[in-house]
Amino acid sequence: MTMTKPMKWLLGAVFAVVLSVIYIPLLIILINSFNTSLTFTWPPPGFTLEWWTKAIDNDGVRSALMTSILVATAATLIALVLGTLVSFALSGTKFFGQNTISLLVVLPIALPGIVTGLALNTMFTSFLGGLTFFTLVVAHATFCIVVVFNNVSARLRRLGGDIVEASMDLGATRSFTFRHVVFPNMRAALVAGALLAFGLSFDEIIVTTFTAGPGVQTLPLWIFNNLFRPQQAPIVNVVAAALVVISIIPIYLAQRLSEDAARSAV
Repeated sequence: MTMTKPMKWLLGAVFAVVLSVIYIPLLIILINSFNTSLTFTWPPPGFTLEWWTKAIDNDGVRSALMTSILVATAATLIALVLGTLVSFALSGTKFFGQNTISLLVVLPIALPGIVTGLALNTMFTSFLGGLTFFTLVVAHATFCIVVVFNNVSARLRRLGGDIVEASMDLGATRSFTFRHVVFPNMRAALVAGALLAFGLSFDEIIVTTFTAGPGVQTLPLWIFNNLFRPQQAPIVNVVAAALVVISIIPIYLAQRLSEDAARSAV
């Protein structure tokens, strides 16, 4: 399909506007994290590293950061195991209800976060004795499973069954085929899925608000709770800017790994 020059210019302009709406506010947050003004005067009257130093020395920030890392790591490990197993189960054979199960696995990430959070909150408080650190990990794992499942399923579809059948025809056992044929081809998809799951869990706030136990505060929750405190506003900008950078890294790495896996499969 060929496009006329005016159409290309129009699409380019729309693309530029969309990127501006998304990234200019993020750039402003980053600049304000160095702003000497407590009221964020624009343009900034000067730049300082004071707020970054105070953010590093803030006990609440450090504690929330560690909690976010622990929750994201635990949720990612659970998602890796369950998402991979479900993906293999649904990709191996055809059976009645396969599409329904696949839909149920993907559904948590498609539902509004407030609906998922409210449903999990009701279950945890009514039937499982209340909210704890564990309930927060389980809540995050419910939507982290989806990204692992999607990555592994896509890789299995590209891999096909011919290479596995060829290995079995040559006398290899199922365990040998998995270790030396399937897993090496799945490694990049697993790492990409884990990175995406970690990034998704690390900056989640809506589901976290409904499922975090007393005293459990992740970094996004800390930002939300301190957002309207005047003395904390500069530190909030620093934490928000750092959170953007931390979230970008695993997503970028996951994208590169997915691209490399796709090229190797061709």
